[in-house]
Amino acid sequence: MSKKVCKNCKLIVEQSECPLCKGNQFSTTWQGRINVLDPLKSKIAKNVKLTAKGEYVVKVR
Repeated sequence: MSKKVCKNCKLIVEQSECPLCKGNQFSTTWQGRINVLDPLKSKIAKNVKLTAKGEYVVKVR
């Protein structure tokens, strides 16, 4: 199964349901990537309001 991006929370997923928001609307067209290892210590995660560890995208179409 290919990687896709949840349109709601911008998390890169491989499942048929997003583990964070439980959404099922996905896109395969996106730009930029943010890898959050520790959301509590990351300044970037705080700026874009990410609260969970994971791989996110910057822009989803």
